[in-house]
Amino acid sequence: MITLVTGANGFVGSHIVRQLIERGERVRALVRPQSSMRALDGLAVEVVRGDLRSTSDVRAAMRGVRRVFHVGADYRLWARNPTEIYETNVVGTENIVSALDADVDRLVYTSTIGTVAVPQARWPDEGAGASLDDMVGHYKRSKFLAEQVVLDAASRGAPVVIVNPTTPVGPGDWKPTPTGKVIVDFLCRRMPAYVQTGLNIVPVEDVARGHLLAADHGRLGERYLLGGRNMTFKELLDALSATSGLPAPRVRLPWAAAMALGYVDRITAVARGREPRIPLEGVRMARHTMWADCTKAGRELGFQAGSVEGALQRAVEWYRRNGYVGSR
Repeated sequence: MITLVTGANGFVGSHIVRQLIERGERVRALVRPQSSMRALDGLAVEVVRGDLRSTSDVRAAMRGVRRVFHVGADYRLWARNPTEIYETNVVGTENIVSALDADVDRLVYTSTIGTVAVPQARWPDEGAGASLDDMVGHYKRSKFLAEQVVLDAASRGAPVVIVNPTTPVGPGDWKPTPTGKVIVDFLCRRMPAYVQTGLNIVPVEDVARGHLLAADHGRLGERYLLGGRNMTFKELLDALSATSGLPAPRVRLPWAAAMALGYVDRITAVARGREPRIPLEGVRMARHTMWADCTKAGRELGFQAGSVEGALQRAVEWYRRNGYVGSR
């Protein structure tokens, strides 16, 4: 049986690939033509170069496949051309769904807690009634629209299960993701202050394991939040401090001040041709707590999240070992 993983060279995708190989599965990876393969070094995986936005590339990658983990996404909180985010996340998902045939017995789609955790629901679960108007920024909006594509396919009988990871941390975040950038900035002492918010933190290895559990035991058409511990941002920074031996910032920045700094940073970044260090979408997201009730995955899938401190320790060691600290 061939299992296809899109975004296989990404943070979550590479961990899924490793766990599939560990249990003896034959894995095919759909990777963009120019993407780095560092995350898959040394792994026995069939690599297919292609673009999610290309119908022909997707159909070629899915030929002879029995299971699909559609993890690939454009995870950016700022883009010079936001259309690129929608093309990858929405059109790419439409291409995956349209390429499903009778040979595919399960598609696991990777969504995000962002489509569930909305301001009006303090402890949201999979039944939270979010709408497109609740989505802050292009990334969340694109993922909400892509999730609707998958839910529509499920209503027409497609064998799909949706997982909504919260905020994964751990080793192997080569890009790094926006969350990884927070950890790197902390380790590089580039975080003099913080904005108070709340996140649900989960080890990335457990998120990958949750994908496999969803493929094996998930009910078709259902969503499952894959999360760990609800933490304030200050609690996360304090945990990083204990792990790294570095002091956590003590100054709490008001949200309005963070927005003002974000606007200034964006103007400066665009003028200098670089990505903003303080993406406005990230600041807007921080205005409400991204906590969630993740008990459904434990009840129906047997999902359990491990130690957040352990995951942060592995992340810190990995970033230091791979040159992210002291070289940027």
